[in-house]
Amino acid sequence: NTVSNLIFILPPIYGAIQTYKDGLEKRYLAAYLCLTAVGLGSWCFHMTLKYEMQLLDELPMIYSCCVFVYCLYECFKYKNTVNYPLLFLLITYSFVVSIVYLNLKEPVFHQVMYGTLVSIIVLRSVYIVLWVYPWLRGLGYTSLTVFLMGFFLWNVDNIFCDKLRALREKMPPVVGAVTQFHAWWHILTGLGSYLHILLSLYTRTLFLKHRPKVK
Repeated sequence: NTVSNLIFILPPIYGAIQTYKDGLEKRYLAAYLCLTAVGLGSWCFHMTLKYEMQLLDELPMIYSCCVFVYCLYECFKYKNTVNYPLLFLLITYSFVVSIVYLNLKEPVFHQVMYGTLVSIIVLRSVYIVLWVYPWLRGLGYTSLTVFLMGFFLWNVDNIFCDKLRALREKMPPVVGAVTQFHAWWHILTGLGSYLHILLSLYTRTLFLKHRPKVK
């Protein structure tokens, strides 16, 4: 569960380097680095299982999604513009969620706040691939499907944790490791999030007429 966070760390670092080299907008650099921060926080939490490290895992999930929302809703604006009302709204959202969660310490609250941001991202992404740039459907749907697969396995792991543990004890170590669905949640959501940033960046550079190509 610790090592599986590498998918949150290494690809986004590569994406950040490429974004910087290509001279693309700083918000996409921030998006990649925020995703890396989620991976580092999750790594620290799963390595120590301390509450403080758990916050380093969960709160950056909120912050990174706010950056994703900003990027996605600013795809069709002229270059070098700043949407101050949206920026203020997302910063306020992050601040309020942080304060409430630190005092409430209720996982369901965090999950609902995170799920709300993910829903906004999904709806905007679907709008783009259905009505604006239909040829991006492959990338958009792949990102969404991979993320939802991770979410599904996370729920399976939560619901059937005891049964999976008992089953894992009867398996060879290597085979048992494959049934670590929480690790798969990391891998699939990390990959899905990385592909989402790529979709957002692709959409943006298409609008700016840079004739982008994705390898």
